[in-house]
Amino acid sequence: MAEPSRQQSVPSVARQVHLASRPRGWPASENFAVVEAPVPEPAAGQVLVRNLLMSVDPYMRGRMNDVKSYVPPFRLGAPLDGGAVGEVVVSAADGLRPGDLVLHGLGWREYALVDAGSARVIDPALAPVSAYLGVLGMPGLTAYAGLLEVAGMRPGDTVFVSAAAGAVGSLVGQLARLKGAARVIGSAGSPAKVAHLRALGFDAAFDYHDRPVRESLREAAPDGIDVYFDNVGGDHLEAAISALRPHGRVAICGMISQYNAEEPAAAPRNLALLIGKQLTLRGFLVSSHEGLREQFVTKVSGWVRSGELRYDETVVEGIEAAPAAFLGLLRGENLGKMLVRL
Repeated sequence: MAEPSRQQSVPSVARQVHLASRPRGWPASENFAVVEAPVPEPAAGQVLVRNLLMSVDPYMRGRMNDVKSYVPPFRLGAPLDGGAVGEVVVSAADGLRPGDLVLHGLGWREYALVDAGSARVIDPALAPVSAYLGVLGMPGLTAYAGLLEVAGMRPGDTVFVSAAAGAVGSLVGQLARLKGAARVIGSAGSPAKVAHLRALGFDAAFDYHDRPVRESLREAAPDGIDVYFDNVGGDHLEAAISALRPHGRVAICGMISQYNAEEPAAAPRNLALLIGKQLTLRGFLVSSHEGLREQFVTKVSGWVRSGELRYDETVVEGIEAAPAAFLGLLRGENLGKMLVRL
C-alpha cells in the first residue's frame, strides 16, 4: 500500500468529548468529560480529518439515554458523535486528498478517523462551510423534506411552525413563504426571537411563554391552519390539532418539550379530533428523504445566494465549550443553527 499522503503535521494527542454518565431529566455539565486521546493513523480507505466546525442538535439528547431507538445510544466513556465539517490532513483513500473539505458524522472531537465512504466533499465556493451543517445540511433538508414531501404543503396553505427561530423552524417558515403559503405563523421563546421571525417574513409570531399556545394560535390564525410543522410536541401539538382545518397535515420532526421529561406528557388530549377532521399526523426521519438532496441543494443554495432565504448561526468557540453549547441549545439560547468552532 502506498504511504498515506499528508497535508500538515498532526499532533500525537487531541481532545474529545465523552459521555461520562447518563442524565436523568435535564443533562448537566457533569454528564460530559473532555479527554485527550491518541490521534490514529488512517488505514486503507480512511482519512484523518481535522475538524473545523461541529454541530449540536436536539436529537442528541435522546441518544444520551440507554434505550433502543432509530439510532444507537451514545456509549459511556466514548466520544459522542454528530455532524462536523473538517479538512482532510492525511489520506489513505482514493478520491480524497489532503486539503479537501468534507462533511461527516464524527464530531465532538478535534481529529476524526473517517471511512472514505462516510465523507462527502463540500464546495466552499457554493456557500460558507458552516452552511453545510445548517441551511445546506441536515437541518435544511429536514425543513425542505418535512414541509414539502411529508406535510405536502400547497400554495395557499396556512402554515404553523413551532420552535420557529431554530435551525429547522426558521427555514420551514421561509420555505413556506417561497412556496406560496397564504400565511405563516411561528412560535418562539422570547420577544427578541418573535421580532426576528417577523423580520424573516413570518406573517405572525408569538412567545409561547405569554399565555396558552392555543389562545395565541387562535388569535394568529382565526380561520385555522392547514399545515403544522412540529418541533415541540406537547401543548403546541394539542393547540395545532384544535386549529387544523379538515384534511390538515402535521409533519412531526421533533418533540423537544419532552426530551428531558421524567414523566409522560399530558398533552395532546384532543386526539379524537383527528377522526372528524380527517387529519394526517406523520413522523419522519430526514435520512428517509436522501433522494431529495440534489434538488434541495440546488434550490436552497440559489435562494441563499439571491438573498430570498436567510439563515442564522450561533457559534461558540472551542471543543471544551461543546457541552455548554449543547445544554444552551436545549434551553433555547440559540438563534438558528448552534455550532462549535474547534
